[in-house]
Amino acid sequence: MAGKKQFDVGIALDAAMIQFWRAGYADTSLDDLSRTTGLNRSSIYSSFGDKDSLYLRCLDRYAARYGNRYDQALSCASEEPLQAVRAFFEVTLQRITDPDVPDGCLIAQTAMAAPTLSPTIATRAIEALELQRARLRNALTAAQLAEGDADDFAVHMTAVNQSLAVMSKAGASREQLRTVIDISMSALSHALRAQS
Repeated sequence: MAGKKQFDVGIALDAAMIQFWRAGYADTSLDDLSRTTGLNRSSIYSSFGDKDSLYLRCLDRYAARYGNRYDQALSCASEEPLQAVRAFFEVTLQRITDPDVPDGCLIAQTAMAAPTLSPTIATRAIEALELQRARLRNALTAAQLAEGDADDFAVHMTAVNQSLAVMSKAGASREQLRTVIDISMSALSHALRAQS
């Protein structure tokens, strides 16, 4: 049928996402995107718009994919807050060790490159980090942690989560990453005990 796309949009977006994740926005050319997606330049433009538009779609796809996993991990926070937060960090550790995706975090990578990116892309990365903080704050509030403590721990846990991806990309061992998590979990455990 004329005008019908002859490719799977989801597969093409995943391929573009992996390319951006592996090389970064600045070091990914349209030729790279064409090679990894299997689409020619005109198909990329007609299907996804310019490079910024495609990057935003990839960033949103990434945030939704892992955001759903984080939400699922935190869903038992009101009954088992420590188990929920540990499961939250496990989502990150599983992504870090997944051989099918690049190391690190596309959101952290984007946030670190924000000064060189368009304001729209930089804003989207900041929004994704804010959503992660809100997700954690809501879970910790559901766990009956005082509002101020829930806010503070949400900021801390968001920073820890992003640093895990950065440390992993820099070669930190799994034991080192688990130590970072364990120290954060110990502080949270102490705060929860003090609250009850």
